[in-house]
Parts: sequence; structure tokens; C-alpha cells
Amino acid sequence: MSARMALGRYGEDVAARRLREAGMVILERNWRCPDGELDLVARDGDALVVCEVKTRRAGKGGAFEDPMAAVPAAKAARLRRLSARWLAERWLRRHGSPPCGGVRIDVVGVLLPARGAPLVQHVRGVA
Repeated sequence: MSARMALGRYGEDVAARRLREAGMVILERNWRCPDGELDLVARDGDALVVCEVKTRRAGKGGAFEDPMAAVPAAKAARLRRLSARWLAERWLRRHGSPPCGGVRIDVVGVLLPARGAPLVQHVRGVA
């Protein structure tokens, strides 16, 4: 596993833990289809949540790129398309209808400082 993949995996572990602490149930991790990948799929009450996770490591002197800046409008649009496909293929097959709480797209940014615990930012309903 490359260092980049290991960093991403660690960030997803941190994000999943944070979502569980917030009361969400993780349904699936790293779900793939021909159009791309969904990092985390969770249930928050009666809503289905598709969650994109972005992880960044602080550089020398503590400088960093904000993980949340890595989700531009085009990425949010792709997430909307994937979540709709996921619903059609998975939820309709399992439950017969979309969840009554609808679908929400969240982003979790994980920043790994040079020292100390990861800093986590969870933004709900980005698209």
C-alpha cells in the first residue's frame, strides 16, 4: 500500500469513528462502481448519508492545505450522481423505496498535524 493510500485509509478510519460518535451507522466503506467510489455510506436517523473524506497532513512549519478545499463543485456534482445511482441500485433492491429522510451528502476533512490528535471538520449537506 502506498503512503498516499495509507494516509487516505487512516483519514477514513478517523472520519468513520467521528460519524459513529455522532450517532451515525456506517453502512459501507469504499463502495465502488464504474463511475467512481463513495468513501463512506452511513445512516443518520432516517436519512442516507454519502460522505466524502479528504485527509491532509500538515507540512513543515505546520502549513497545510485545507482538506475541505479539495471538494470543488464538480466533485459535489459527481457525488450527487453517484448517490442517486447507489440509491437506485442498493436501496430500492433492499427496501423497495428511498429512505424517508432522503439523501444527504457530507464532507469530512481530516487534518493530521505534526503532533497531536487529528483535527476533524464535518460539514453536513454540502450538495
